[in-house]
Amino acid sequence: MQGRVTWVDGLTFVGEAGSGNSVVMEGGRKNNGIRPMEMILLGVGGCASYDVVSILQKARQDILSCHCELNGERPDATPAPFTRIEMEFVVRGRGLKEAQVARAVELSAEKYCSASIMLRNAGVEIVHSYRVEEL
Repeated sequence: MQGRVTWVDGLTFVGEAGSGNSVVMEGGRKNNGIRPMEMILLGVGGCASYDVVSILQKARQDILSCHCELNGERPDATPAPFTRIEMEFVVRGRGLKEAQVARAVELSAEKYCSASIMLRNAGVEIVHSYRVEEL
């Protein structure tokens, strides 16, 4: 995996991934882009959400939507690494089996999500929960 981060001006940067996709990042107060720590939080949510949806699709669950609510806690100091991340998956569908959703979240947390496992191994407390909504 490769990438490049290029300074634009002020505290604005463009990150380009080896896949050809890019994102604007900003570390100051201008709000020109996403902050790097926000990217880490969203990356964890994206990685785990991919797992949950993929597992539920393979289990032939009639999943219509899924989103992950994230809350990252950091100390009010420098450096300010995440100390705790709460992830709540909201899965909507028809006839969803709650046990399948619970299993998908568990498998992501324990086996598949490289991002959350990496952070957990670095000492970040990661809490997973889910909510099933019938449509």
